[in-house]
Amino acid sequence: MEGILDLLNGPIGKTIISGVAGSTGQDSSKTGSVLTMALPVLMKAMQRNAATPEGAEGLMGALNKHDGGILDNLGGLFGGGVDNGVVNDGSKILGHVLGNRQQGVEQVIGQKAGMDSGAVGSILKTAAPLLMGLLGKQTRQNNVSNASGLSGLLGGMLGGSSTEKEQSFLEKILDADGDGSVIDDVAGMVLGGGGQKKSGGLLGGLLGGLFGK
Repeated sequence: MEGILDLLNGPIGKTIISGVAGSTGQDSSKTGSVLTMALPVLMKAMQRNAATPEGAEGLMGALNKHDGGILDNLGGLFGGGVDNGVVNDGSKILGHVLGNRQQGVEQVIGQKAGMDSGAVGSILKTAAPLLMGLLGKQTRQNNVSNASGLSGLLGGMLGGSSTEKEQSFLEKILDADGDGSVIDDVAGMVLGGGGQKKSGGLLGGLLGGLFGK
């Protein structure tokens, strides 16, 4: 199963990054950094939510409404400017997935990406429906119909072999209070003595966006 960061590094990911950047008026490089950090965080939050029967049922219901069709005409989506319906859908998705953690997540990601939290929010509102479309398509292709399957799908796309450090990184951003100190904590945790930790998978991909390595 293709991971979310592999997707971002591929052709469709580059189209999404440039399209989201253009529609929100942001720099493509910074937009790429924001999405590299934010999409795994959103998926981790979904995985958390799906740990309860009610959360899993709600997420499955939302994914049933996002069949992936939005990904089939990205040129049309971005060509005429993303319409308000997509952005409003993204706002609802973020509110449901992140809840009261949304502001803290946007602030922490914005501080590291060199972008104000409002711009980060605009990027995420545009990207969230695309992520839901991708996940909705994956649930159908993999015949996912229950909480266990949903958690497994999300885990696989996050990197099934991700280490405890990588999982802790995502948890830290989700639990951020917006004061920025989480970045120092994460830097110490990931990079800890003796320079950059070499790692593939999720952590290796995230290091580039987070720490400019």
